Amino acid sequence: MTGDQPMDPSDTGLPVRADLRGEKPYGAPQLDVPVLLNVNENPYPPSEALAADAATAVAEAVLGLNRYPDREALELRADLAGYLSAESGVALAAEQVWAANGSNEIMMQILQAFGGPGRSVLSFAPTYSMYPEYARNTFTAWVTADRRDDFTIDPDDALAAVIEYRPHVVFIASPNNPTGTAVSLELVRALHDAAPGMVVVDEAYAEFRRDGTPSALTLLDDHPRLIVSRTMSKAFAFAGARLGYAAAGRDVIDVLRIVRLPYHLSAVTQAVARVAIAHAGELQERVEQLRSIRDELAAWLRSLDLEVPESDANFVLFGRFADRHAVWQGLLDQGVLIRETGPDGWLRVSVGTPEETEVFKQALRKVLQK
Repeated sequence: MTGDQPMDPSDTGLPVRADLRGEKPYGAPQLDVPVLLNVNENPYPPSEALAADAATAVAEAVLGLNRYPDREALELRADLAGYLSAESGVALAAEQVWAANGSNEIMMQILQAFGGPGRSVLSFAPTYSMYPEYARNTFTAWVTADRRDDFTIDPDDALAAVIEYRPHVVFIASPNNPTGTAVSLELVRALHDAAPGMVVVDEAYAEFRRDGTPSALTLLDDHPRLIVSRTMSKAFAFAGARLGYAAAGRDVIDVLRIVRLPYHLSAVTQAVARVAIAHAGELQERVEQLRSIRDELAAWLRSLDLEVPESDANFVLFGRFADRHAVWQGLLDQGVLIRETGPDGWLRVSVGTPEETEVFKQALRKVLQK
């Protein structure tokens, strides 16, 4: 079978693992519609100046493609450390940063290193839908504790879950996908102190956080089992480049290096990522604009008597709907694709350009008036 159809080994005759029977590949719908607001992409493409610099860097890299790339990617990691130091005020060495093909690969490597058979990973539901798949693919037991009704995490419930499950890894998305909610540093500290294993704070959307929302990077110095994951897919408008990275203690990074595949980051990926980091200043201007659009959009949705959790990301969760699929389909019929994800009754819309946001608003008004 192909596409989104579930696999069934009884149909194919293939010796597929039992835990993969009936499973479907992960992925949001990829549809050709005028307004795409479903996968939290940055709606603004890289600038012409960035594209020109990247083209030059790629041309130089191509001349050396007969050789394997730098398997340690130290120049890229030094650039990422410099960016994080400027963005969050935390001084990091290149050896404290690791890079991979998207934050997805970072998470997989973390579970390859610290999870596995007989081990568990704890997270707080609802959260990123790929987490249980990372666990499945690394034979790590997946366990969850529930969030509050407002999608924040109750510290007492979280610590009780740590005591109950004794997880080898804890995943905390902050801001959380699909809800947009961030966690406090106090909670991260408490989980690190209570958990026997690694604590991973997934900050894929960190650049979009509101003023006053701190980064867990500030805790790295005195929390040796903490890992902070980031990505260039969102704020850097570099989703197609597939570059994720993590910051942690040097010992932690050295463990991740053990499970990495040889030469896992291509020379082209390293080259264009370094160019994007050099253009971080201009990209940050777009981030500020998207934060403003997000806050205005959240206020507008609330004016329609819809529920909207506070968001520190580049998307907004809204609801609740008796039939969310009907609302999703109604928007799609008008050329607007958003995401049907998260708890039943809720929908998620990515922050787009002002023009895309206005089209979404007009479409939603029509759907709600029916």
